[in-house]
Amino acid sequence: MVEVRIGLGYDVHKFEKGRKLILGGVEILHDKGLAGHSDADVLIHALIDAILGAAGLGDIGEHFPDTDMNYKNIDSKILLGKVLKFIEGQFKINNVDCTIVAQKPNLSPYKEQIKAKLSELLKIDKERINVKAKTEEGLGFTGRQEGIKAYVVVSLEELGIDREKAVK
Repeated sequence: MVEVRIGLGYDVHKFEKGRKLILGGVEILHDKGLAGHSDADVLIHALIDAILGAAGLGDIGEHFPDTDMNYKNIDSKILLGKVLKFIEGQFKINNVDCTIVAQKPNLSPYKEQIKAKLSELLKIDKERINVKAKTEEGLGFTGRQEGIKAYVVVSLEELGIDREKAVK
């Protein structure tokens, strides 16, 4: 019997001039980046929370608090690598479904590049990753182009547990 766990991640960052815009580990051409303690990669942050949630390991702020200067301006890909070490040998990632919400910039041209980068980072086939980009039709803070948010759902498969023996 295989145990599958589902995790939901969410993150949001406001725009800030003078920073690069990084989404899913990919630099996006835009006149503003996202404000944050790290590189503010809202997509990877949501992915981290989804993985941690599915594994029952809390959230990104518990592991990488913004009060810790060790994480100041850190590349979020490094944080993701640390989280993957947390679950190594216990879980494998089945699939990932991402939704990025931004009025601007247009993210459609970057979806395949983001998917490829996530595939590389997670060490899973690109076919197991979906990336969607949505606008909010001018509504809310994202619609007013004040920031970007991301939602990620992750499915993890628990490894090495014989449920029949565990029940007895």
